[in-house]
Amino acid sequence: MARKSESETNRLEDAARAGWLYYIAGNTQDEIADKLGVSRQTAQRLVSLAISHRLIKVRLDHPIAECLRLAELLKSKFALQLCEVVPADPASRSTTVGVAEATAAALELRLESRSPIVIALGSGRTLRAAADQLPPMDCPQHKIVSLVGNIAPDGSASFYDVITRVADAVRAPHYPMPLPVIASSAAEKKLLLAQKPVKHVVDLARRADVTFVGVGHLGEGAPLLQDGFVTRDELRALVKAGAVGEIVGWAFDRQGRMIEGLTNERVASVALDGPAKRLVIGAAMGQAKADAIAGALAGRLLGGLITNETMARRLLEYD
Repeated sequence: MARKSESETNRLEDAARAGWLYYIAGNTQDEIADKLGVSRQTAQRLVSLAISHRLIKVRLDHPIAECLRLAELLKSKFALQLCEVVPADPASRSTTVGVAEATAAALELRLESRSPIVIALGSGRTLRAAADQLPPMDCPQHKIVSLVGNIAPDGSASFYDVITRVADAVRAPHYPMPLPVIASSAAEKKLLLAQKPVKHVVDLARRADVTFVGVGHLGEGAPLLQDGFVTRDELRALVKAGAVGEIVGWAFDRQGRMIEGLTNERVASVALDGPAKRLVIGAAMGQAKADAIAGALAGRLLGGLITNETMARRLLEYD
């Protein structure tokens, strides 16, 4: 990767200063121009540059009444310990925006604890996006542990592995799961899980104080299929058996019951409890995931949910 020129580095430093003055210190663009000794137009461009280069990450802290109302209704309907509903952008095609930022904030809040805790993490696009939103922190007192293997079917590191990104951002001891998400056979799974280092990671994950997971759907465009963890025939067999969603590879039906046999015989991830014995927070949004999220909530696989208002309204329609 080419190194930035000195002039580009200086410009990014000016952009960072302008972004801080605008979003954190609350200065107007005229005040920024005066403090930096530039024109108002230059100050405006520097603020825009800070956003385009992601030097500034904005979070909305104002409680929006409708989102709060929806969150309370979901908590009551599904007996949730925690629920956060963020605003939805009807024009956006993103499957993570808003929810990823809220998940990062929830994770950051727990990482700020001075008392040591164990945080377990699943994988997937939403948690990966949340990990990218975390600010640099120094958390040597905590332990970050993975629920799911970090090895893709071709032997490479999984692109949506989350634990390493989180651990790098917060400088905390981390415990990855050096396994494939789904083993090639039940016998291979048994052999892999019998390894002493793996047994230690599984035990640590089961004792986690809080767990964050994504929720995947099993229809067209299912992440497990897109990422090569299951074949199209295996996906069809799961859907035929009644599967509507998956969490860390474990497929479940509309009532949140685990599918018997099929790929669930070979999933090497930490098994889910239903109902969850400790706080498990699901972070998910997107129309395709409605049945999957509803199933996870019906089976009480989740004790917490972070989603957007569009999904919240859809979930409240389920019987």
